Amino acid sequence: MSILLKLSALVDGLSVRLSYAAAVTVLLAALISAGNAFIRYGFDISSNGWLEIQWYLFAATVMLGAPAVLKFNEHVRVDIIYGKLRGKGPVWVDLFGLVVFLLPVMGLLAYLSWPLFMKMYLTNEMSGNAGGLIRWPAMLLLPAGFGLMFLQGVSEIIKRVAFLTGDLELNLQYEKPVQ
Repeated sequence: MSILLKLSALVDGLSVRLSYAAAVTVLLAALISAGNAFIRYGFDISSNGWLEIQWYLFAATVMLGAPAVLKFNEHVRVDIIYGKLRGKGPVWVDLFGLVVFLLPVMGLLAYLSWPLFMKMYLTNEMSGNAGGLIRWPAMLLLPAGFGLMFLQGVSEIIKRVAFLTGDLELNLQYEKPVQ
């Protein structure tokens, strides 16, 4: 179990580092949006490229930040049943959701989005808008983001199983590893 917990820690570290990149993309998108609005309304100059880069940055925010949201257990869940469970109940619900829903969906989406990325990359597909950008960098975020979510899901499963076997202590109120 210790090797798996080390793997989990590596995945957690990667998710946290990528969440910093996601935070930077939020700042960049806000600056570009403000700059674009200023130039458009102040000088009556506009470019579709500026709008598209904002979309790309938003995609990066979501796809690079989502694994950290899962790691910190800040994701959305329905608390009707989960909130009433005590002891190991919430951990079992988490395990069920991770194994039955998260991993299959993230694996399938990564698998299905990879050929789309490859097609765009190989053809160097451009946006249909005048002044638009190449599309493959944004499309790369899909298989990468889904793959990262899959890895973070595996990390969460490792931690939940380690808790159930007594190899890791969790603060059950927040289900975060005790520091």
